[in-house]
Amino acid sequence: MDTQVLLALALSLLGGLSTSVGALFVIMNQAPNLKMLGLLQGFAAGLMLSISFLDLAHNAMNSIGFLKGNLWFFGGVIFFAIVASFIPEPTVTPSSDVKSKKKNGDKGDKDIVKKRRQVLFSGIITAIGISLHNFPEGMAVFLGSMKGLRVGINLALAIALHNIPEGVAVALPVYFATQSKWQAFKLATLSGFAEPLGVIIVAYLFPSSLNPEILEGLLGSVGGVMAFLTLHEMLPLAFDYAGQKQAVKAVFFGMAFMSASLYFLEISLPEDMSF
Repeated sequence: MDTQVLLALALSLLGGLSTSVGALFVIMNQAPNLKMLGLLQGFAAGLMLSISFLDLAHNAMNSIGFLKGNLWFFGGVIFFAIVASFIPEPTVTPSSDVKSKKKNGDKGDKDIVKKRRQVLFSGIITAIGISLHNFPEGMAVFLGSMKGLRVGINLALAIALHNIPEGVAVALPVYFATQSKWQAFKLATLSGFAEPLGVIIVAYLFPSSLNPEILEGLLGSVGGVMAFLTLHEMLPLAFDYAGQKQAVKAVFFGMAFMSASLYFLEISLPEDMSF
């Protein structure tokens, strides 16, 4: 295997596995109560909306035109809406059911199990969406590494910091729903493996003349995917559990946080390179 490809793989692993760091922040503490879960889901929704509208969709429209960018974006929305309709409702672990019965009784148990199923479904959908988002980041690390070691390292470090809150967004609902630290850590880590996969795809399956318009369109579609899962899954849970006013504050805080992250990621990129 080419040395540059190995370097790009190593750097993409550094960036991708930082989702595991985000998961560690979650599992090192007790599973949150419903109100705290709602606030954190609102924060995570803000992260996702910022990536979707201010980064992916925005760049697609600037690169391939307003009409084409919108078509790709809404194509992603429709595609993921169809995919989500085929994802079966998950079940929670028996151990969490038993704990709920002891604390809440049969009626409370049914209520908390229903809520945990909703939250777990949200976590699974979020993991899929973030994996799709991480895939082109792996491509960016590969292209940056081709330009030079310093560029590749700077980009990988910026992406690593950028991915930590994404790991939180995946691990948090899974941890709440399953009460399993391992399940939360595993799913967040797997979502990060999309980055080295992106390196492998661009290095071996696509020629260097990969059509930039198609790539930008696909990124716009990923923006649509993330917008759908945020508005359809994460925001309703945030409003239900934290209340509208508090959830909205958390959303804007998350958007501001991710906007700052995207800025530092942008200044790490060479001027002739974007994703």
